[in-house]
Amino acid sequence: MKVYIKRVYERPELDDGVRVLVDRIWPRGLSKQKAAVDYWLKDPAPSTELRKWFQHDPKKFPIFKQKYLEELEQDDTKKEQIRLLESLLEEKERITLVYGAKDTVNNHAVVLQEWLIQRISGELPGR
Repeated sequence: MKVYIKRVYERPELDDGVRVLVDRIWPRGLSKQKAAVDYWLKDPAPSTELRKWFQHDPKKFPIFKQKYLEELEQDDTKKEQIRLLESLLEEKERITLVYGAKDTVNNHAVVLQEWLIQRISGELPGR
């Protein structure tokens, strides 16, 4: 099982496997055809309030990460789509979480990727 992340604006590749957009908002200026996503899951993304507070400010990233992890663990609205992500991880050889943020280091997809890997491997409770 492999989980990768990639900006949705990067060219889709065959080895991306299943492409899952994990943003609450559709990426600006990108057609559905060019995005080439298999699933668009909004609920695993950070809440609107948290996203607006963060504003992609790298200085806020450590606090953002902590608050986002809390949302992933506690927010009941996220659970159904998280189960879908987990089942995709079990079924497919490779999935790529795609996101729209410009910053490739300080963004929610990085946190979600790490969290999913830990959860699937049994390092985190809940499976």
